[in-house]
Amino acid sequence: MTQSSLTLGYVPGGTPAKWARIWAERHPEVPLQLCAVDAADAADAVRAGTVDVALMRLPADTSGLAVIPLYEETTVAVVPADHLLTAVDEITAADLDGEPTLLPLDNVVTWAAPGTPLEHRPDTTKDAIELVAAGMGVLVVPQSLARLHHRKDLTYRPITDAPTCPVALAFPEGPQSPLVEEFIGVVRGRKPSSSRGQAEPAPKRTAREKTLAKQAARAAAGKVARKPSRTQRGRR
Repeated sequence: MTQSSLTLGYVPGGTPAKWARIWAERHPEVPLQLCAVDAADAADAVRAGTVDVALMRLPADTSGLAVIPLYEETTVAVVPADHLLTAVDEITAADLDGEPTLLPLDNVVTWAAPGTPLEHRPDTTKDAIELVAAGMGVLVVPQSLARLHHRKDLTYRPITDAPTCPVALAFPEGPQSPLVEEFIGVVRGRKPSSSRGQAEPAPKRTAREKTLAKQAARAAAGKVARKPSRTQRGRR
């Protein structure tokens, strides 16, 4: 591995913590740099080499990229805590009929919710959250974004029949650096002892471990030497 570090981009609501922890355990000598990127810029960041790999939302323009689907997020509606929709634990698309809906400019949900889109489009999801809190309308987002922008005066409800929001790992097409290959293996759940099917060399033992092993071997040899033979036992 010739790279001194690896940079992982992640979109708002992305959850790189699990893979960052595993990477730190396996490769403490190679820092994993985490870089927050806007959802609309994630693919370009990989293509430009700003990040080596990225957790990004689909669908997106993935030309020139290889993509590994990771998981699907539940689509939810963010509403004020006292909204009528909070009377149930989950809703359907039909429950949004007639509801004024906010569509921020950084919207990542491609599904057209059946509500009534407001003419005003806030710049960001964070701005839209503020408008939801002010009673301006409902916001449809992936569940992780609802959690990211959590407020005591807001809540959210899963939309059971809405399409899910896919999240994937993206990296440049073609041959990969050893570090990128290793990170792909981490994401895919490859065991520490496995790398493209080849086992890693066993870790070297410390001087103390070698000494203890020799002592144990000598002790075991002594016990064998002192053990009486069947003939000797028969003479007793």
